[in-house]
Amino acid sequence: MKILYIGGTGNISISSVELALKEGMEVYLLNRGKSLIEKPEDAISLIADINNSNQVKKVLHGHKFDVVVNWIAYKPEEVQRDYELFKDITNQYIFISSASAYQKGPSHPIITESSPLYNPYWDYSRDKIACEELCNKLYRENDFPITIVRPSLTYRTVIPVAIGSWTDFTIIERIRQGKPIVVHGDGTSLWTITHSDDFAKGFNGLLGHQQAIGHSFHITSDELLTWNQIYEAVGEAAGAKPNIVHIASDFICEVGDKNGQSWMWGNLWGDKAHSVIFDNTKIKTFVPGFVATIPF
Repeated sequence: MKILYIGGTGNISISSVELALKEGMEVYLLNRGKSLIEKPEDAISLIADINNSNQVKKVLHGHKFDVVVNWIAYKPEEVQRDYELFKDITNQYIFISSASAYQKGPSHPIITESSPLYNPYWDYSRDKIACEELCNKLYRENDFPITIVRPSLTYRTVIPVAIGSWTDFTIIERIRQGKPIVVHGDGTSLWTITHSDDFAKGFNGLLGHQQAIGHSFHITSDELLTWNQIYEAVGEAAGAKPNIVHIASDFICEVGDKNGQSWMWGNLWGDKAHSVIFDNTKIKTFVPGFVATIPF
């Protein structure tokens, strides 16, 4: 198969690229060539800014793809742009959405692909929902061959905790120095963290999958951890026991709001403050070999 990844060198996508190459796929990466993560040697680079349609059309000239995956589309106008660019040159277009689009707190504790998409707290999630709605409209009305994938908290090159993490090393320094670190609520709500190598196993099984057209999937580990356990595991990896201080989630968001960090309402109150249990039956049905094997 001939696959085009828009992006392809990020925290989640790099594992999918590596696995695709290992499986013998012909892999193209369309990006600006500025990622801090080095691209795999066998991947073919198409250097262009996806937001510059003239650049993109030039590097795409003469190409047709079995699958196009956009890892970096966040707004409906970007999906519309992709439709215009790829409608005649791909057999499958995969939009990377987000599991943060699911309703939190959930009306039912088990999240399936049919759970409501509703997040009034986070513009990022609302934009992803709007993108999904446009994808489905283009599929229904124009036969555009879309598949939607919703990662949850997935890690490889980032520190996957709720507050003071991601590419910020501060939380590791604080743990090693014995300084207090904040864990929201009482730390007993449940969450799932997925390694990108595990995510890739499920995701790559959807590439070129004719029955996946028109469907949406989330792909996560089945491991359930409390946030206390997650922070303790991070501390163990850092070589020190974390000095955890529990603070109410809504109070954290209110303080963040007063200090220019209103995004905490979305990141925490609209997502990670609630217990979430993902039912992965659908991805396992479509990709029978999928199983997450890397414990946090």
